[in-house]
This record gives sequence, structure tokens and C-alpha cells, in this order.
Amino acid sequence: MNTGIFIYDQAEVLDFSGPYEVFATAARLSFNGKAFSPFLVSESGTLVTARGGYRVQPDYGFHNHPSIDLLIVVGGVHNAEMDKPSVLQWIHSQGKQARLTASVCTGAFLMAAAGLLSNQQNVTTHWEDIPDLQTQFPDLNVIRNTRWVDEGSVITSAGISAGIDMSLHIVSRMHSEALAEKTARQMEFDWQKA
Repeated sequence: MNTGIFIYDQAEVLDFSGPYEVFATAARLSFNGKAFSPFLVSESGTLVTARGGYRVQPDYGFHNHPSIDLLIVVGGVHNAEMDKPSVLQWIHSQGKQARLTASVCTGAFLMAAAGLLSNQQNVTTHWEDIPDLQTQFPDLNVIRNTRWVDEGSVITSAGISAGIDMSLHIVSRMHSEALAEKTARQMEFDWQKA
């Protein structure tokens, strides 16, 4: 399963590195080593400076990435991305083509702005950003005090480390709970399943 993780300047580091580690570890531990194939995608494919000055070289840009089966939109300081029609169009088109689309933290704002969240859909985000998400997107039903919300083809998670829990949930759903548990154990991570 090609797992494209969208990153951008000022993305939250654990929002993308946590899920990346989950899917890379799950792939390594799976029977044939091909359960998931994670990669990082930015708009241009050039160097990204994430939160705290963490510099990351994405694998691809919008122009040259492989097909995406699982799209993950991460959070961080997302305001500049919300003002880019090319970013919102890309998220929308990839989200519609992917088998599953997920967000970590404030990535939910980008998914909502791209038209992937609507119609009283249950969602979540970082606890600090819940009021802003409710204000900016009043048609969403924003759930508090949960690590993630699974709405079938769309999953949203709370902030930062909750993206690891959500990613393990995705592994359990798309492959097996056994592989998710094995992955969490390998990562020495206390998986919160709900």
C-alpha cells in the first residue's frame, strides 16, 4: 500500500515521522516486507524546514510521486498551506483517489479546506485547535477527548503522538491487528487503541 505523507514548511515533526515509522516498521515486520510503502511528498519536492528547524528532504513533489493508496495529511503551522489553491487541489484529488485518507493534528484543517470533510462528519484534531476547527468549519462534528475518529474512508487524529496510535489502527484495519501489535511492540510504544 503506497502511503504518501504530505509535508510542508513548519509541519510538526512527529506528525509525519511517527506515522512514517509505524508504516516502515510494519512493512519490515510483515511476511513479505511489502505491506506498506511510506514516502514523503511536498509541493515542490525540495527541502522542507519542519517545526524547530528540522530539515527534511521529501521523496517526491506533486509532479512526480507514485500513486497513493493511503494519504496522510499532517499538521503544524498550516495557515500558509490553506492559502495555496494548488495544495488544496492536490489534497482533494489525492484524497478522492486514495483508498483511505487520514490527518494528524491540524491536518484536519487542510482536509476540510480541500473538501474532504463535510456534512456533519465526525472529526478530531489537537485539543488546542478544536475551537478554531469548529469555528472555521461549523458543519463538522468535532469530537473531543479521543485519539482518533474513524469514519470509514477518512480518519482524523488528535495531536502529534496521537498520529502514531491512529497509524497503528490503520495497520490493524488494512492488514491485521497482529501486525499492528507486533509493530507497536517493536517500536516499544504503548498503543492506545481507542
